[in-house]
Amino acid sequence: MEKITKETYLKWYEDMLFWRKFEDKLAAVYIQQKVRGFLHLYNGQEAVLAGALHAMDLTKDRMITAYRNHVQPIGMGVDPKKVMAELYGKVTGTSKGMGGSMHIFSKEHRFHGGHGIVGGQIPLGAGMAFGDKYAGRDNVTLCYMGDGAVRQGSLHETFNLAMLWQLPVVFICENNGYAMGTSVARTSFSTEIWKLGLGYEMPCGPVDGMNPVTVAQEMSKAIERARSGGGPTFLEMKTYRYRGHSMSDAQHYRTKDEVEEYKKIDPITQVLDIIKENKYATDAEIKEIDKKVKSLVKECEQFAEESDYPPVNQLYDMVYEQEDFPFVQHKI
Repeated sequence: MEKITKETYLKWYEDMLFWRKFEDKLAAVYIQQKVRGFLHLYNGQEAVLAGALHAMDLTKDRMITAYRNHVQPIGMGVDPKKVMAELYGKVTGTSKGMGGSMHIFSKEHRFHGGHGIVGGQIPLGAGMAFGDKYAGRDNVTLCYMGDGAVRQGSLHETFNLAMLWQLPVVFICENNGYAMGTSVARTSFSTEIWKLGLGYEMPCGPVDGMNPVTVAQEMSKAIERARSGGGPTFLEMKTYRYRGHSMSDAQHYRTKDEVEEYKKIDPITQVLDIIKENKYATDAEIKEIDKKVKSLVKECEQFAEESDYPPVNQLYDMVYEQEDFPFVQHKI
């Protein structure tokens, strides 16, 4: 694994803070009805992404996840202004405003969604890994899912084939404890989700998902195993979300005290503490980072606000074209 240095911690702090503030802004504009539909926020889970990005090769590795998917493409290199514009439904968005919150996508940056069907991305992630192995590429696919998605039968079918074919894929369960709003303890006899890998003799284990260092270390091992032909790994990232499942979640299933307890191990605070303890940055330099993040979020909001909505004819332009069906004239 690439060494974790002063620069790593400073990047983690700036990135995670930006992701947090970016989504805080989304929550605010959602209340103003500028963003419609569902909105699933990542607050509290940022270390899972930060650690993974440190272990990945962003020039060739892929990522696919469920619908809590706004900050991952930003981490992969997608312009955050385009991500916010997509959530606004604007033509300057990542999918010209046609995907929205749950379907951010970037072929260029190898971020393959954003999937609204619970567990639907699991076989797709294995399929991409199969394609890479078939073509002789040494890419690795990171396939994320929530703790609720592991109840899907497709996970077991996928795990079986991934091991049978030794696919270069890392399966990651972001276990934030509650799926939509029901605790793991109420839906599973075994609360140790990582043990599902044992039934397929798949390398597996639990990871502290609130610390980017532990995430990076375990992800690095799994990615190296996949890249070298050792097959898949299943990691359970034990994390927590501070906000509800979506913006419409009343959160009656947990107490405010519980949320506050988890905030004591907030990934951003953990990283900032290390920066201060090791004097990686002065208070003035940290304030400068905070100011930069705030400015960038404002820039994203302004870009989305000022962008146009897509024209009506785009509804026809964004579907497949069939030569022997001339009744709908369209052109992208």
